[in-house]
Order: sequence, then structure tokens, then C-alpha cells
Amino acid sequence: MPDRIAAHYERHAHAFDEARRKNFVEKAWLDRFLLGVPKGGHVLDLGCGAGEPIARYLIDKGRELTGVDASEAMITLARTRFGRHRWIRGDMRHVVIDGHFHGVVAWDSVFHLRSEEQAEIVVKVAHWLAPGGAFLFNTGPARGEVIGCQFGEGLYYASLAPAEYRALFAEYGLLEVAFAPRDATAGGRAVWLARKPQ
Repeated sequence: MPDRIAAHYERHAHAFDEARRKNFVEKAWLDRFLLGVPKGGHVLDLGCGAGEPIARYLIDKGRELTGVDASEAMITLARTRFGRHRWIRGDMRHVVIDGHFHGVVAWDSVFHLRSEEQAEIVVKVAHWLAPGGAFLFNTGPARGEVIGCQFGEGLYYASLAPAEYRALFAEYGLLEVAFAPRDATAGGRAVWLARKPQ
């Protein structure tokens, strides 16, 4: 099922983009994230979609963006809107990116991967982050798999247990800053904010 995610968002790119631009529940978390990302700092957005509203907010706050998304339609929209930033059509599980980032965001994206693939993303992010860099992402509140519904189609979600994410942080040198298992202000999402020590 995770391998069908890109096709799902490709089919519904414009409908998703229209809905997403009206739904900016993550602002407070992005503000916390930006406390660890200097002005002019470089942010990697995994599952960036069409760049609204997250990339726009980060760009407006003076950060440089590299966005990765598996949907060509989404990346095309992002490139059209924010042409001076870097947009890569690719699968976050396999994309090769050089350099380090002051922050990595994976809002509403990593949780579409299988739990073992999510663990691999945490490891990649730990290597991509510069010292002091921040990592903001969503999971489920507990280990499991569910099929949700979006635009009348099934959509796969999965999660490790919180203790498993914490074990990955400990092994790969990330520090937990905050975890909200069901944040009502963010639409009930489970939200993590972690940081790489200086």
C-alpha cells in the first residue's frame, strides 16, 4: 500500500492542494521548529507537496528550501510558486541528497511508510542534519497500521511505538524536544520535535 501513495497524490494533486492551502494547523509547531533553524538556514521538506502552506511559511520566515515529493504534479506546482528554491521529484526512501540541513520537516508524510521504512528515515535525517538542527515530523500515537480515507480512496498509515522512536533518537544522536501523541491544536496528530546536539 505505501507504494501507491505517490499515485494517490498524483491523481488528487490539485484537490489536495486546494484543501491544504485552507488548513494551516501546524503553524505553532513550525514556530517551535524555527527556534532551532537560523535565518538563512536550509530546510529539507520531505513530502513537501505543492509547497502550501509549509514551504511558503518557511520561505517567508527567511529560510532556504529543498523539497522532496514523489508526485510530479505536486513538485511542478511547488517549482512554479517558489522557483528559486530546490524541488526534487523523488521517493524520500531512496532520494540521494548531498549536504547538511539546519532543519528537516516531514509533516503528514513519513506516516505513509511502513514502520521499518520510517525507522530508516529517522536514521537518514540524523545524518542529514547539521549540528543543532531540528526535525519535525508526524507519526501515529502508538505502533500499528490503519487504512484511512481521502477523496473516497483508501490511504495507508503506519507508526512505530513512541519508545521505538526514542530508541532510534538515542542510537543515532537525536534529542527529543517535544512529543504530543494527540495534539488537538494540530488536528489530533501525533507530533514529534527532535534536535541534533551541537
